[in-house]
Amino acid sequence: MILIKGIPFKKIQGITLFPFIIVKPKMPSMVLLNHERIHIRQQLELLIIPFYIWYLSEWLYHFSKCRHTWIAYRRISFEREAYDNETDFTYLKNRKIWGFWKYMK
Repeated sequence: MILIKGIPFKKIQGITLFPFIIVKPKMPSMVLLNHERIHIRQQLELLIIPFYIWYLSEWLYHFSKCRHTWIAYRRISFEREAYDNETDFTYLKNRKIWGFWKYMK
């Protein structure tokens, strides 16, 4: 994992582009870093490129249903897992493989 600070986007606080975690704040919170580390694990499980294809496919599916960018983003299974567990700093130690699967709907 490589941490890069100071992204110029307005609403985005962090993004994970394996093996990089790119964050906006100069001093990112542990919650933000944990959220992005969950994405690193997801990307590794799906061998990176399939993760991005799956992620985009889910976003397009949800966007086609709700026509709202943010809602579609929050419905992505990878994001649901990361948001639900970002404050649990032991989550990655106890997480089962393909943990995002239970967030599919």
